[in-house]
This record gives sequence, structure tokens and C-alpha cells, in this order.
Amino acid sequence: MKSEYKLEIVKYRLERSKETYEEALLMQREKHWNTCANRLYYSCFYAVSALLQKHDLVSSKHSGVKALFNQHFVKTNVICKKKGQLYNRLFDARQEGDYIDFVYYGSEDVTPWIKDVMTFINTISKLIEDN
Repeated sequence: MKSEYKLEIVKYRLERSKETYEEALLMQREKHWNTCANRLYYSCFYAVSALLQKHDLVSSKHSGVKALFNQHFVKTNVICKKKGQLYNRLFDARQEGDYIDFVYYGSEDVTPWIKDVMTFINTISKLIEDN
């Protein structure tokens, strides 16, 4: 992939990550906890997708993105295991909230993730900038 185009994709995905995080905050204010969890996951997903793109690692499936992230960044300690666990938990929460009946997240479930997701996005952004 052409270098200039790749950088545009990386930049776009980071912007989407931050925009989606803002959507999560809106859902928090409205107490829409399942949707807030969904937007927090997607915020991380876009950041991880940007990081993978930067390193020419691509998957067309969410599970593939998660696997590549864990293999190339968490297991190699480029990203700390705690952040990897956050991404994995949000992946599961999004799956459960979107596809399983009678799953209801509350403030006590989702609120702790909000600050952690901002830290996650900032970590990924810095990693992209530094490389």
C-alpha cells in the first residue's frame, strides 16, 4: 500500500476513535449504558485498527483485529497486558450487549471503562506517532 495513503487511513481511524469516544460520553450522560459500552469498544477498535494499519497488519473481522493486536502488541509487551485485557473485555461486552438477549449494562459496569478507554486511545496514538 502506498505510504501516503496508508498514513491517511491511520489518521482517519484515529480521528474516528476520538469521535466515537465522544459519542460514548454522550451515551453516558443519557444513561444509555449498552450503547455507551458499544461506543467505547468501537473507540478502541478504531485506534487498534489504526495501529495495525501502521504496521501493515490487516484483518476484515473484529476477532482478527483482536487476535493481531494481542499477538503483535500485547504478547510482545509493546502494550501492557492490562490494556490488552481492557480491549478484550470491551470486545466481549460489545458482543454480549449487541447480540445476546437480556444483557443490560449499568453505570457500575461501564463507568470504570470510560477513563481507561481514554488512556488506551492516548497510548495507541503515542505509539503510532513514535514509530
